[in-house]
Amino acid sequence: MRKVAVIFVLSIIGLALLAMLLTPHFYLLKRVNSDEVGIQIRGGQIVNVVPPGIYSDIGLYVDLVTYSTQSYQFAVTDPEVITLDNQRIGVTVSGSVFRPFGADVEEVKVLWTKYRNIYTNETALQNVMNDLSTQAIKVCVGDRPFQDSVIGSDRDSLRTCIDEELNKLAKTYGLSIANITVPNVTLSPEVQALLDAITQSRLQTEKAQQDKLKALAEGEAQQAEQEAAIRVEQSKIQEQTRQQTVLAALEEEKLKAQLAVIEAQKNNDLFSAQKDLEINRAQAAAAIEKAKADLAQQIALAQLYTDNPNYYMLQLALANASAIKNTDKIIFTQEGVFPNLVFGNVMPTMSVTPNPQ
Repeated sequence: MRKVAVIFVLSIIGLALLAMLLTPHFYLLKRVNSDEVGIQIRGGQIVNVVPPGIYSDIGLYVDLVTYSTQSYQFAVTDPEVITLDNQRIGVTVSGSVFRPFGADVEEVKVLWTKYRNIYTNETALQNVMNDLSTQAIKVCVGDRPFQDSVIGSDRDSLRTCIDEELNKLAKTYGLSIANITVPNVTLSPEVQALLDAITQSRLQTEKAQQDKLKALAEGEAQQAEQEAAIRVEQSKIQEQTRQQTVLAALEEEKLKAQLAVIEAQKNNDLFSAQKDLEINRAQAAAAIEKAKADLAQQIALAQLYTDNPNYYMLQLALANASAIKNTDKIIFTQEGVFPNLVFGNVMPTMSVTPNPQ
């Protein structure tokens, strides 16, 4: 039993030693993941750069080494950078760094030989990014005055500069940089105090300007309100004037119409009066002619009497004679005496009173 146990132990040790001796000379079904690039090595030399997949190989000192193509997030802070106008600020830069994707096999072979440790070791990669980011920050901040590095839209131009400078520096390592941001810019206490004073002064100036603009706006608003009221009043007056003008025009048309009616009526009345006058004249002339015709005999008789007075006296006497009837009584009295008449059985008497001379 002891002999069997010794043989078993020696066998295991032998197999282990054999495995150790053979491991550098083969690999079976080794995986390259979808976010990795594989480097196939034989005898210490790169023979191929392979995409994701399953690979096997047998030979002298063969190996399949992988590195990640996922982005590595980094953040680097330079606590003291001197601006163009000699102000001290602190700048933090963050972003994403990508290792080579393996499209250019020959380039990856060269880069792998130089920077294998950077591709496979994230600590080494972070150290490189610290150095490159610090250099890019100093270049970009040193070319700008304090205000262009800290305030407003110029802050974005600083970010663009660091992005371009960092990509230029990282290209040597086969690295590419994306998503660069400048999340923080810190100031020294002295600079912070000065900036606060400047900001306070600017705010006061802006407030004064805003107060001025507000006063002007209120004045313009009041003026606009007054002008609007005046325009409304003018509009009312204009509308009243327009209405009065329209009414006057209508009244004028009415008066013209009435005048036309009156003129027509006058013309009609005048025409009627003329016709009536003509009718009356015609009637008068007719009446005169009729009267002449009716009186023609009498006129002729009168003319006869005028031309023959004795004949006239004769006719007068005949008229008087024909006026006395047989039953008439004639009483002759002196001039100026009024006769008294008595009717009945009384015998008529006559009292004659001489007319005093």
